[in-house]
Amino acid sequence: MLNMDESRPPPSPVAGTRLRLLLVEDDSEIAAEIAADLGQRGYDITHVDAGDQAVPVAEHGQFDLLIVDRMLPGLDGLSVIERLREENIRVPVLVLSALTAVDERVRGLKAGGDDYLTKPFDLSELAARVEALLRRPLETRDTLLRVGQLTLDLIEREAERNGRRIELLPREFKLLQYLMRRPNQVVTRAMLLEDVWHYRFVPQTNLVDVHIGKLRRKLDLPGESTLIESIRGTGFLFREIE
Repeated sequence: MLNMDESRPPPSPVAGTRLRLLLVEDDSEIAAEIAADLGQRGYDITHVDAGDQAVPVAEHGQFDLLIVDRMLPGLDGLSVIERLREENIRVPVLVLSALTAVDERVRGLKAGGDDYLTKPFDLSELAARVEALLRRPLETRDTLLRVGQLTLDLIEREAERNGRRIELLPREFKLLQYLMRRPNQVVTRAMLLEDVWHYRFVPQTNLVDVHIGKLRRKLDLPGESTLIESIRGTGFLFREIE
């Protein structure tokens, strides 16, 4: 059980708004208490109880803040955060955990969490930490990936090669971003299926090759060097060409 606090701050850190929070917690009793308390404080709460559910909900939900339990069934809390950060989702994340060791706190922050609260906790402290995170300016990060001749705009979701703009479909963007973060490094089809498509098994499919082919046709004009090289029997390599 969590400690309740009858005192309530103003309904929302920003007057006239209802900020949207995603709560990822598999303990139904704790989740209900958190949702009730934060709901009374003026927040709009969405709750899911598994990491696998959290990723697609966070990707499409336009949330202002995430509260993520460290220990979740299936995909654990740190993996959820890491995957969302890979998708360039930069909303603040408060990690909840019964694990109190300093190393665990460090792991939570290194995974991309912005704050770490150990259980049990007062709901008033949880609310205070939520408000503090919401008051922070969004962390400024480099919004362009640059590898050789190619740049990838993480905001506009466009690529540019030698001044030529390249529009990308969502899956093409994810695929190219994954490759550009690993220049001159061989990545296997299994890696791409797991990290870009989020498959938990490796199906017999030419899905990766089809998307690589489409991406190549956009990246490479006649006479230009091929940026994505096929490695026979292994996978692909994104070449850093100046």
